Amino acid sequence: MKFFGLCLCILLSFPYLLQANLSSDYYTKTCPEFEQTLVQIVTDKQIAAPTTAAGTLRLFFHDCMVDGCDASILVASTPRKTSERDADINHSLPGDAFDVITRIKTAVELKCPNVVSCSDILVGATRSLITMVGGPRVNVKFGRKDSLVSDMNRVEGKLARPNMTMDHIISIFESSGLTVQEMVALVGAHTIGFSHCKEFASRIFNKSDQNGPVEMNTKYAAELRKLCANYTKDEEMSAFNDVFTPGKFDNMYYKNLKHGYGLLQSDHAIAFDNRTRSLVDLYAENETAFFDAFAKAMEKVSEKNVKTGKLGEVRRRCDQYNDYKG
Repeated sequence: MKFFGLCLCILLSFPYLLQANLSSDYYTKTCPEFEQTLVQIVTDKQIAAPTTAAGTLRLFFHDCMVDGCDASILVASTPRKTSERDADINHSLPGDAFDVITRIKTAVELKCPNVVSCSDILVGATRSLITMVGGPRVNVKFGRKDSLVSDMNRVEGKLARPNMTMDHIISIFESSGLTVQEMVALVGAHTIGFSHCKEFASRIFNKSDQNGPVEMNTKYAAELRKLCANYTKDEEMSAFNDVFTPGKFDNMYYKNLKHGYGLLQSDHAIAFDNRTRSLVDLYAENETAFFDAFAKAMEKVSEKNVKTGKLGEVRRRCDQYNDYKG
């Protein structure tokens, strides 16, 4: 019994050892049309709304970095409970990302009710969208359950913010079991998508040198000031994270950082910090190395703290628990 107790303590100390038995063919018998349905819907959605890929990738991170990939980010708040979705850092998550998950879930429920979890749909959709915009193939497995908890108070400290120090950002990733190398690779997701002006306004407006911040290309900073001139009145004003190839998943993000085209303060920090600079240089020079590292890190994130058994459920609707009474 002492030996068993020791083994249990060791396992509980390493959550990666307690992963569920996920598999790539999990739905082959129970919902054979799942993959085909998912791919068709994300393809149609990406064509209609080209920012869907970036939005869904961001939704993936905001879900998975908070207690694992369990679709807790999809749950809507109720009068009695404020969910993760309404934490301030999640207010800017794009509607197209939520919409594509809802579309897939609706279609899959018609084909095989109560079988495919919302968390598996989010992971699968993210994988397919990354590939659609030129990124690497991420090997994902299925078999997750959806969480029974979504609490706004569980979000703070789990997601990095643009104005955080590199020490703070690294500590957040390390608390999730991710190395500095994996963090730098995952931040490469900024190669697609955009950021709202309020997230980088202090970099371009609150500087004594009106030619622009010394760490940012001066012409780039000037154009950003023009773009974001009315950002306090129009909160939707935004800029592409990658000014040159914003819709293509490539390694241009890292190349941009080396030439002063990093949009966020955290982008600049990662390019020049002694712990991360060599990795930025590597990924800027070698796209294959970036793709390999990104795919492996994404796979690791997708399998962290997976819910199984009574710790989760397969929601009939992604925005509410099955026992919701209205």
